[in-house]
Amino acid sequence: MDFIFGDPRRFPHPTAGIGWCISRMIKRWNLGSAAERKRRGIWMAVCITGGVWAAGALIISLLTLLHPLLGLGGSVWMTYSAVAAKGLKEAAEAVKKPLEADNLQEAEKALSMIVGRDTAGLSESEIVRGTVETVAENTVDGVTSPIFWALIGGGPAAMAYRAVNTLDSMAGYKNDNFSSFGWASARLDDAANWLPARLTSAAIWVAALAVPGSRKRAALTVLRRDARKHPSPNSGWSEALVAGLLGVTLGGTNYYNGIRSQRALMGDGKRQLHAQDITRSIYYLYGGAVVFTIFCVAVWWILGGWGVPFVDKS
Repeated sequence: MDFIFGDPRRFPHPTAGIGWCISRMIKRWNLGSAAERKRRGIWMAVCITGGVWAAGALIISLLTLLHPLLGLGGSVWMTYSAVAAKGLKEAAEAVKKPLEADNLQEAEKALSMIVGRDTAGLSESEIVRGTVETVAENTVDGVTSPIFWALIGGGPAAMAYRAVNTLDSMAGYKNDNFSSFGWASARLDDAANWLPARLTSAAIWVAALAVPGSRKRAALTVLRRDARKHPSPNSGWSEALVAGLLGVTLGGTNYYNGIRSQRALMGDGKRQLHAQDITRSIYYLYGGAVVFTIFCVAVWWILGGWGVPFVDKS
């Protein structure tokens, strides 16, 4: 459904509601001493994640009382709402299109919609780097992790994961205002993505077998050497692998509100990145999502279809 339709534009997205609740709690709870902020941040993470799961489970239960197929449909809709492959693809293509027309200003504007770094004055190679890094990182956050958690606990678990990811994106900053309050949100997101991130890197590598020009052997070397250089314990796995497959170097210098930030370099490539690398990163996104889903469904089926309601294997 997501590959075909993407996020429905005429319906309110559940993530927007989750974000609204988080923003209200940040305004009211992110106060006081560091210890008080940390305690309140833990409670926010528990309340938001648990509340979203409980709401989803209640909705599924009520729908199932009406008819089992309604319950299944509700779980499917929640999972569909938690996955964002097509939205990520379209965002990347929105950067690629003006690049191909040599319109760096429009490309910078499109990139600014999907990254937090400063985008003004970037070269074509730096614009492509930002886009490729975003696609690689969000293959886990936006696609494979929601699928993983849906297979464990159906639609409610997929939406609970989306709540965890939204908590991290809104509160998981390492600055004076959020280092204490967002501690629990960041750690919870790290835990939720730990296994999916590693499975995703394997899935992308398998998918790369069908993508001509992929540097598959070199990618494994880059993955082993560079994945742990990323400040996130999870994001480096997909970014390092994609850097190796493309034969480029990701990471380097970024600016956030004019403040310089230096990221570790991942990859051995010496060439400049170009717009076609965005297309290839999208191939890895879609191919990795398909391989990941096939693998997880196979494991789920072997283990007896546990966790997902309304499935009768008889």
